[in-house]
Parts: sequence; structure tokens; C-alpha cells
Amino acid sequence: MKDFKKYYVIPAPPEDVYLALTNEATMMLWTGDQATFKAEVGAEFSMWDGSIVGKNITLEPNKKIVQEWFFGEEATDNPSIVTIKFHIHNQGTSLEVSQTNIPDEEFDEIVAGWTNNYMAELYEFYDE
Repeated sequence: MKDFKKYYVIPAPPEDVYLALTNEATMMLWTGDQATFKAEVGAEFSMWDGSIVGKNITLEPNKKIVQEWFFGEEATDNPSIVTIKFHIHNQGTSLEVSQTNIPDEEFDEIVAGWTNNYMAELYEFYDE
């Protein structure tokens, strides 16, 4: 298992970025795909038509999101923990993204997905 941490700058204030990550309708707008999400601790969620599934652990509006992400058959036995912290930045919001317990065989794809899909699409959504 491996861990990942990186900072991303999104050209929008923290409250807008938080909304994009916790509101089902807004999620579908910026991802361009199906999502199910309730902004409640303990609620399960799905993004990109089931490509990402998990459960909310902590939701601190405009400050922090902590989620369990599940991989494969043994998903609920060994969840990956994703933490997204929001920091005010002169260009909008700096997101501190960390993910722990990533299966070795999924690591390269997950890291590429954070940069090339998840954050790239979120950035593009606000950069218009």
C-alpha cells in the first residue's frame, strides 16, 4: 500500500470549491457524469458513474473533507482514506489532497487520475 499527497490550486473561493465537492448536482456539472452524494457524515457516495465510490467520514464546510474510498472486492475491509483540506490562496483555493492506503497496483492510475481528471476537470469548471 502507498500514500499520495499533492497541492492543487483551483481558481474559485473555498466555499465554491467545497460546494462542487459536496453537492450532487454541481458534481455532475463539473465531472460531466453521474454522481450520487449526500453531504452527511456516514453517507455513501459515487462519482464518475461508479468509478469512485466511498463514504464520508468528516465534512467541515469550506475547510476539510475526509472520505473512505473503496477498491475492488475487499473494499470495505481495507479502505483508502482521502483527505482534502481547503486553504485560501491568492488565485482562489489551494487544495491539499492526501490519500493513504492506495493498493500498489492502483497507485500510478490513482495519482494520474487526481491530476489529469479530478483536479483538471474541477479547475476547468471554474476557469471558464
